[in-house]
Amino acid sequence: MNLSLYVVNAFIMLDTDGHRVLAKYYSPKGRTQFGESDPNKGLQGLKEQRAFEKGLFSKTKKPGGDIILYDGHLAVYRHSLDLIFYILGGPLENELMLQSALSTFMDAIHLLLRNQVEKRAVLENLDCVILCLDETIDDGIIVETDPTTIASRVSRPRADTTEIVINEQTILSAYQTVKEKMQQRIGQF
Repeated sequence: MNLSLYVVNAFIMLDTDGHRVLAKYYSPKGRTQFGESDPNKGLQGLKEQRAFEKGLFSKTKKPGGDIILYDGHLAVYRHSLDLIFYILGGPLENELMLQSALSTFMDAIHLLLRNQVEKRAVLENLDCVILCLDETIDDGIIVETDPTTIASRVSRPRADTTEIVINEQTILSAYQTVKEKMQQRIGQF
């Protein structure tokens, strides 16, 4: 029985061609102190990671499934327009916990990107996506499962939504200013 908090071995985001958009492999130092072997032992180098991702993509490129055991890793995945999101755990991990973490992350991304979860939007907001991932999973430990909380921590205030109070007085004042400017322009001719 695994009583460790380290549940997630990796997070991978691939496009529909199998190319990496984002990947984060977790190898916490605390695991080896408790006698556990490194779950990503064969995935230390970029070449091995790319080969693993290519094989994983070939098994999961068609929508329909949501969980697979591939190469000693339990992969929970979800398709979204032109992206595929994966969370990998050990073969004996709780699938429901991995699915919950993936759903939380996806829901937070949907909130942040206003339901436009596509490759272009993710790349344009990569800083928010990475922060969202870090708020969900920290060093392989699932730390938050509420998408609203994650989105509120990650979201930045918009420059165009400053507190501008619009009432009848401000509209009337703006109308008077425009009227005076127009009279001055017409008077110049």
